[in-house]
Amino acid sequence: MQYITAAKKPVLYFLYMLTRYARSNLVWIDCVSPTPAEVRSLMHEFGIDPLIAEELMLPSYKPKVEKRGDVVYVILHFPMLRSGHQAPEQEIDFLIGKNFLITTRYENIDPLHAFAKAFEVEGVLGTDNAMSHGGHLFIAMVRNLYQALENGLSTVHRRLRDIEEHIFKGDEKMMVTQLSLVGRTLHDFKQSLAPHEEMLKSFEPVGMRAFGNEFAYHVRGLEGAYERIERTLDNLRDSLTELRETNNSLLTTKQNEIMKTFTILAFFFLPISFVASVFGMNAQHIPLIGAPDDFWIILGGMGTIAATCFLYFKYKNWL
Repeated sequence: MQYITAAKKPVLYFLYMLTRYARSNLVWIDCVSPTPAEVRSLMHEFGIDPLIAEELMLPSYKPKVEKRGDVVYVILHFPMLRSGHQAPEQEIDFLIGKNFLITTRYENIDPLHAFAKAFEVEGVLGTDNAMSHGGHLFIAMVRNLYQALENGLSTVHRRLRDIEEHIFKGDEKMMVTQLSLVGRTLHDFKQSLAPHEEMLKSFEPVGMRAFGNEFAYHVRGLEGAYERIERTLDNLRDSLTELRETNNSLLTTKQNEIMKTFTILAFFFLPISFVASVFGMNAQHIPLIGAPDDFWIILGGMGTIAATCFLYFKYKNWL
């Protein structure tokens, strides 16, 4: 396998499903569903432990932080906004060395593409002095992924604002589904991000042993970025709870008003129905039946009863 390197210039080329970015003495290799042959080539090139190399070929369901030799192995899962039948989270495996960073993933992740473009531009402009080893590149990459999550939560915030407007426009019934979808999104974010706090705390001492004590400062900055996402997520969950309670209250009020109307109408027509049923009985001697204008007399009595009920309901403020 041949290398193409150039000082201060990132170089991009493809080897099977591997994408290589190189600048000065730092290399980033991005793998998408690597094949066994690709993993073996990386293992021999960078001295990766065979046990770690084996794990790169299949997704892992648990996050991990461990150090094998001079390589730090980190597995993190990042939430994503659902679209169709997509999974609620994406896995990225990080292999961090002194002069390299290897990322392995099993599907496209848009923030990584954006980071790659920024990585190229910064290399061309010669602004990569702050990245002296793979640990710095890892910190910058995860910080970029966290920023993408914050942008995603901003989208959720805008959805909640739109839902709020629709709720107070009288679309409470339609908003039940929308609130449930937002709730599922926030739940996915919470579930995926929950292990990050423990993983970052575990990564700090491991990173210090691999890259020196000063590296703890960068890890704590990353922990701060994670905590901002957690606070934003908690605020959105609180807003969702408030909107859901408001929506349920308005729905209940509207349903109570409908039931009240039906009840009043039923009670309104009850005496009229009673009078009609009495005069409709098949009896030989019924008062008024057969008298002149008997229909209009009975109809007038029904109208009087209806008017009396209406006035009574108004007096009681039931209408």
